[in-house]
Amino acid sequence: MIEIRWHGRGGQGAVTSVEMLAMAAIEAGKYAQGFPAFGPERRGAPVMAFNRISEKPIKIRSGIYRPDVVVVLDPSLVGLVNVTDGLKPGGVLVVNTSKPASEIRKVLNYKGRLYTVDATHIAREELGVPIANTTMLGAVLKATGVLALKDLSAPLAERFGRLAIKNVKALKRAYDGVKTAQAA
Repeated sequence: MIEIRWHGRGGQGAVTSVEMLAMAAIEAGKYAQGFPAFGPERRGAPVMAFNRISEKPIKIRSGIYRPDVVVVLDPSLVGLVNVTDGLKPGGVLVVNTSKPASEIRKVLNYKGRLYTVDATHIAREELGVPIANTTMLGAVLKATGVLALKDLSAPLAERFGRLAIKNVKALKRAYDGVKTAQAA
């Protein structure tokens, strides 16, 4: 089983990403959970959402405290929120940023596997808005191999209708544009 924690801000689509990833996993014949962690957050406030994906039925119904993967949708959260808290040794950190991996490592004092992509830039170019949720799904697929790109086609079509084509293009660009910085 792989457990993923998503960090974003209210209104950025972290919950949408989690739902689409869970739907895609289920359609691919896997078991999945996707759920948000809500409190008194408002638009723009830091939020978290979670995924579990497994080849076997998932019997756990608690929050995720020791994720295998952490995804950061909003680069302003790096250094503001302890995004690596609880990340398992050997885990994966996927960050939306235009900054070099070395700078992210320094700010977070993180030495593990790091994947970066400027998902906001891609989203602006492909979607016309700086909402990088579907774009970051491409980065997550590349970093983890948990699903194939084609597995996201149906959930994106269902969620975005005629705009799905643009979202698929953004997803593929992020998948192809991920930069890998293995453990330091």
